[in-house]
Amino acid sequence: MENIHFIINPIAGSGNNDITQKSLSKYLEKENFTLHLKYSNHKKHATQLTQESITEGATTIVACGGDGTINEVASCLVGTSIALGIIPIGSGNGLASNLNIPKTIQKAIEIIKDRNITKIDVGSINNNYFFSNAGIGFDSNVIKNYENSSTRTLLCYIKASLKSFNELQKQEEIEITIDDKTKLLNPFMVFISNSNELGYKISLTPKASLKDGLLDVIIVPQISKLKILLFGTLMLIKKHHILKKTESYQTKHIKLYRNMGSIFEIQIDGEFYKIEDKTLSIGIKEKSLNVIT
Repeated sequence: MENIHFIINPIAGSGNNDITQKSLSKYLEKENFTLHLKYSNHKKHATQLTQESITEGATTIVACGGDGTINEVASCLVGTSIALGIIPIGSGNGLASNLNIPKTIQKAIEIIKDRNITKIDVGSINNNYFFSNAGIGFDSNVIKNYENSSTRTLLCYIKASLKSFNELQKQEEIEITIDDKTKLLNPFMVFISNSNELGYKISLTPKASLKDGLLDVIIVPQISKLKILLFGTLMLIKKHHILKKTESYQTKHIKLYRNMGSIFEIQIDGEFYKIEDKTLSIGIKEKSLNVIT
């Protein structure tokens, strides 16, 4: 008997998702599956619910939401034998898209039922995990403004990007170490990716892989507003590398250190966080999460 727990973000995407005991029972028959449904109602609540499900003996835990919900659930499963299932009902759904998990709820459930498990890499930032991507600078400011939107849509993301563009200020100097080489920068953006998509089919790291044991890093130094607009346009057509000042790396570890201040504002899998530390140590845990694909 498969003990499956569903951790559902009820306001993910449009908030009108038909994930109920009755709808799930149509595909997951009671003779073979025991179903438990739990609903998150605030940030980090999905983490708490997942930890409870682990103690209750769940063999599969399904994250029903976007990349933020997946992050909260999956962070509890790293290094365990419990499989992560995904029903992508969020706005961007970058990780699910990378894993070829369909947005159609019925098809996503069928994948969970077939239980084809693959192991993927996991990114780590100090005491946090990320599965898709993380970023500081302009990227994190966009997410901060995006979280203040009334809805999570592509249009709201564009509006948040424009607001961040208007709010643009010079970043504080950061010491960046990659592969034992250190440089000082006032970066427009530092983007670290484990997967090949941010969401909405947008990508800064199209060659990134969830299974190669490497992080793909994009560093954009402080640039003019005109070049920011150029960078945004090139990003939409996956040609951002044409901008000469853009630096790309593949690495197992990157360290960020700031002399001024002790708080990093960062986006982690599309959610905004403040990390109170002068140093961010970012690495990769190879093939440490079981995912149903």
